[in-house]
Amino acid sequence: MNFLIENWFLLVAAVVSGGMLLWPMLVSGSRGAAVGPAEAVQLINREKGVLIDVSEPEEFAKGHAVGARNIPFGQIEGHKSLPSNKALPLVLVCPTGARAGRAAGMLRKLGYEKARVLAGGLKAWRDANLPVEKSA
Repeated sequence: MNFLIENWFLLVAAVVSGGMLLWPMLVSGSRGAAVGPAEAVQLINREKGVLIDVSEPEEFAKGHAVGARNIPFGQIEGHKSLPSNKALPLVLVCPTGARAGRAAGMLRKLGYEKARVLAGGLKAWRDANLPVEKSA
């Protein structure tokens, strides 16, 4: 017990590092299943998945995945560009994946059970050498 009292900073460091290791697992559990770029392309090609970019229009114009629909995060609920068939897989993307994770949770509550997040966001899409375009 005396060791713990004298070396409290080691205990704090161990707890913090353990928390940092568990954080990605806790976050991914709340936002649903994330898919990599290759799996996203399979969902789009094989299961007629819909690629939705939840970036703001300015971000979308600077660069987005080819074929993505732009539905800003703040307008996602009830947007007319969402597919009426709720059984279709949705792949949500944003620059980092953070907004896409929150959007996927919202869409699952609305009945889109196959809403998935592109892990790593648009950067992962680019890193996989998948096509990106800019809007005029």
